[in-house]
Amino acid sequence: MPLTKLEKKKLGSRTAKGGFSNEGMICKKFNNWKRDINTQVWLKTMGYDLEKINSVLAIRIPTRIKKDEIEKFNISETEYYDFVRFKKADAQVRIIITIGNIIKIENISLKKANKDANYNQIDKRSVDSYQEMWKFDDEISLWLKLFTGEILPRKYKYLIGKIKLRDKRKVYMDEMPLRIQQKILSFFNENRIIVLTDILKGRGGLSANWILVSRYNRIKKTRSWILKDINTTMNFYGKGDVVLSSKGNLYIGKITMQRKGGTPDPTKLQFKFKPCELFEIEND
Repeated sequence: MPLTKLEKKKLGSRTAKGGFSNEGMICKKFNNWKRDINTQVWLKTMGYDLEKINSVLAIRIPTRIKKDEIEKFNISETEYYDFVRFKKADAQVRIIITIGNIIKIENISLKKANKDANYNQIDKRSVDSYQEMWKFDDEISLWLKLFTGEILPRKYKYLIGKIKLRDKRKVYMDEMPLRIQQKILSFFNENRIIVLTDILKGRGGLSANWILVSRYNRIKKTRSWILKDINTTMNFYGKGDVVLSSKGNLYIGKITMQRKGGTPDPTKLQFKFKPCELFEIEND
């Protein structure tokens, strides 16, 4: 039986609270680094010699930061615009490590997933926002808006022609004319690096240097973590072809681009990945 609106709302609330809890737990572990074995491993992974660290301070950075709070997060006024525009949905942790008189700052993107529920959003925006960022032309923009349903297909019957749509509210990529499919595939293939950088790393003073995935096994009730630098992460998730999926969405390597759906912004363009796949690097 499909979930009711109330059930969906409750599920979203639990997911959000779970995410905040994870961020708080990670900060607590970093602040307890002298006794926390996991954190000591993470600091060594970052290249630090534990014997030379005087102190570590981890703070949770909220999704929204007011302009009068930028000094608290070490953001300059010129960087504030980039932060607001390119902030990530997931919070980051800032670590201040004092080695002698040197302060090191590490921004970490935190992801949480259950072993049996492993599919997270990494970025979502309007098609216009992505067009401004990545400079694709108006023809690609129009078809992406038809893809997300921001523009209803019935308003562009001269483009749709005799195509029999699976969903009258949108045009799946595999329903588009072949010339348009190839044009979109070529764009994302040629601009893969800038796309991956924006959706995984971000821009500005709070772009992520690292990604830390928390994986929970609900059957064994165990938790495990993996910490990877952002370049290795982008290389891992970007590896693979840019192709259409069997459901008419777009794969960029291991990342899926699709219509967001749901509430409150169903016609946004959304990028998703499976954070637990990062553990595969350890098994290579």
